[in-house]
Amino acid sequence: MAKTLPFRDITVPIPGFDAMGLSHGLGSNLSLEEAEPVLLKAIELGCTFWDIAVRGRWQVIYAAGVNEKLLGDSIKKHNVRDRLFVASKCGFSCFNGGGMTVTNTAEHIKEYTEGTIERLGFTPDLYYLHRIDPMKDTPLEESIPALAELRAAGKTKYIGLSESSATTLRKANSIAPIDGLQAEYSAFETLHETDGLIDTAKELGIA
Repeated sequence: MAKTLPFRDITVPIPGFDAMGLSHGLGSNLSLEEAEPVLLKAIELGCTFWDIAVRGRWQVIYAAGVNEKLLGDSIKKHNVRDRLFVASKCGFSCFNGGGMTVTNTAEHIKEYTEGTIERLGFTPDLYYLHRIDPMKDTPLEESIPALAELRAAGKTKYIGLSESSATTLRKANSIAPIDGLQAEYSAFETLHETDGLIDTAKELGIA
């Protein structure tokens, strides 16, 4: 039986399933037919919190929307949407030569969310801002309300930040309630035990 984690008004299964490997990092991109056995096995094992994105840190990671389309097609084919909690992300400009640019503008967030919904074929349960603008060209006062508007409009149930500092998380939550936080944490990476991020998330009630 899968373990669960409290998440606002629901519980989500843990551990989650990072779908990156289906489209990058472990060889060539998998076709729908090649990916299906992996995805169906994940469901069978109760691993139904699926994490995807438009793109990630490297040029081809998540293949600029291919990852979302792959999972969306499989979910539709097997009619398993109601068995899954699906999270995706925006925050990198990866189309039309955008390269690796971190982009947190309200326009970007709205545009990429619409693309995510189109590729998946449904609205995600959780939508993260993939990275915080390191140059501070776009303030949180612009990006966080844009995420909150998506939540209010029903284009995602929950909003979150990925790879945020404790200070940034606290400030973002003061602008609009943040539901979820994604951060690297393992036996090999324990920084967040001492940098205040875990404590801040617990204090603010952020999963």
